[in-house]
Amino acid sequence: MITLRRRTDSRRTIPGTAEPGWSELCDVLGHVLPDGAHDPPIELERLKSRVYRLRVPANGNGSLSFVAKRYDPWLARRNELVLQKWLPALGLDDRAPRLVAAAAERHGKTVWHVYEDLGETALDPTRPDPQHVGPVVDLIAELHMRGAGDAVVPECRHFCGSLGASFVVANIRDAIVVLEALAPPQVQATAEQGELRGRLLAHLYRLRDDLPHRVALLESLGGPDTVLHGDLWTTNTLLCHSVNGGRPGVTSRLIDWDHAAVGPISYDLSTFLFRFAKSDRPWILDLYRRAVARDGWQLPTTHDLNTLFETAEYARYANRIIWPAVALLKDGTTWGFDQLAEVERWFNALEPALPEP
Repeated sequence: MITLRRRTDSRRTIPGTAEPGWSELCDVLGHVLPDGAHDPPIELERLKSRVYRLRVPANGNGSLSFVAKRYDPWLARRNELVLQKWLPALGLDDRAPRLVAAAAERHGKTVWHVYEDLGETALDPTRPDPQHVGPVVDLIAELHMRGAGDAVVPECRHFCGSLGASFVVANIRDAIVVLEALAPPQVQATAEQGELRGRLLAHLYRLRDDLPHRVALLESLGGPDTVLHGDLWTTNTLLCHSVNGGRPGVTSRLIDWDHAAVGPISYDLSTFLFRFAKSDRPWILDLYRRAVARDGWQLPTTHDLNTLFETAEYARYANRIIWPAVALLKDGTTWGFDQLAEVERWFNALEPALPEP
């Protein structure tokens, strides 16, 4: 247990963990949380790796709740820029959790962020309700429309990179390089592992040969580069219920901006649409189509969208090949081939996102 001390010398007690930088986080929390010398200890709940919920008793009047997340320093900086600079510049600062405090581990190896807790009401992709999906799609469209052509794009590109054509080309080429190196004498693989490597290389060689067509399509039909969330799984969407003028409503929020970058809208849309059943994707895309039509945007044909979405998926698959292959080359890690086998299953299972006539 760690006791937080504020400048007023009031005290709150928070459970300790073995997480690096935890004592520095507690020092910062001591200046952020409300006074509570006689309140019960703060409750700590581990949500997932590096993420905790803190419930803070508030002098007998209910409780406050925060989410603490541990980052590598460069990821912490990316999230700070998104939440405190780029979203406010786009007029969307209220559509993401508020960053309450930050604390760096004394050696600079890790940074903690403390966010307001917006709850856990995410979209359910297995039973999508149009009244819930609609506000999320509207927010995604608003992010894309406001970001396109805005001055935040070059700054975001500078700090976070691009998820467009350059991302596709670099990941496919890098994946080929590391897989080609994944052979004796660098790595001693079994016959089955060698065959897996060969099949993945065959996928990548076909993609490399098709790069000119895919890049040309991205440049001609991908639309303007805009600010992307970069990881639009439904788990990163939150629904907040409210009452406006006596009528209930739903407001959407987006969390976990670790992969924010710039690029074409197809990168975000493919991630989002592939979370839903194929039968639900057309009406969800129609919600987005109608939302961006208000700004004069017109989406490509279904066939071209399927190619753009497929290109984004292949770029992500190639990226996921690189890191286990690098780990095998550097450390001989045992889990590397298991992850490569999982990526092969993704390649084999990929179908067009949208049904075509």
